[in-house]
Amino acid sequence: MATLVDLVLPSFDGATVVVPAPDIGAGNWAGGASAVLHDGAFWLTYRIRRPIMAGRGVSVVIARSDDGVEFESVVEVQREAFGADSFERPVLIPLPTGDWRLYVSCATPNSKHWWIEAIDAPTPEGLAAGTRTVVLPGNEEVAVKDPVITVDDEHGWRMWVCCHPLDTPGAEDRMWTAYATSVDGLAWTVERDVLRPTPGGWDARGTRVTTVLSNSPLTVLYDGRASAEANWFETTGIATERDGVLVPIGDAPAVVSPEGDGAFRYVSAVPLPHGQTRFYFEAAREDGSHDLMTSVA
Repeated sequence: MATLVDLVLPSFDGATVVVPAPDIGAGNWAGGASAVLHDGAFWLTYRIRRPIMAGRGVSVVIARSDDGVEFESVVEVQREAFGADSFERPVLIPLPTGDWRLYVSCATPNSKHWWIEAIDAPTPEGLAAGTRTVVLPGNEEVAVKDPVITVDDEHGWRMWVCCHPLDTPGAEDRMWTAYATSVDGLAWTVERDVLRPTPGGWDARGTRVTTVLSNSPLTVLYDGRASAEANWFETTGIATERDGVLVPIGDAPAVVSPEGDGAFRYVSAVPLPHGQTRFYFEAAREDGSHDLMTSVA
């Protein structure tokens, strides 16, 4: 089994701000990002969020970079086009056909429900007006959002999706991670829950897989928190697969921000050609805002 000693992790120390928060103060967050290295370029997609009274997750941005640090925006997708009350974590996938696919997490207006939708287009620039498919609709019992999606020849299409139960009004912040598979990335089968909260633990209120570190054994980073009050201020833990489920490593978060509310969440790991890993993550600042940052290990 993997141990803390074996793993490279993201770090706030020495990290570079890629996208600053849209304003100062709590609720102003740039992050919820995922990234991919494709044909020598870094492609990053992230959501811009403002405080609840100012609109929450207002848009998703796709950006490109040659060095993984200095990004140029390519296109911005607005939540209004989806009839969504808010956006959360998106995922950008270059397809084997040469086309591109963007997955967005959409909040149902006047509800705690979320669904996940995919948009296909020949180019990243075309994704704002691409072909749309609802890939996971959620239901009256469970909201679904913040997917982690990988595709390769060995494992095919895989998704780790964050699930929020809707059975108890006022407690919809609770969360866990389920595992899903697909043959085309559009029609998904949710197979089982794979990472549940640890009763009495630092992650007792929620466990959301955020990135895959390795496939042998399957080892992931995940967002966790102990309470409802810590909603939006998750920190990062590590889990590895055992008997088909993910088991946390350690009894405390592995990475936290030293500033503000301590949030260190939505990590995305991009393997680099020479063996290092570039991480992107959303981290708290002293004023309560969250920046989108990057580090290399």
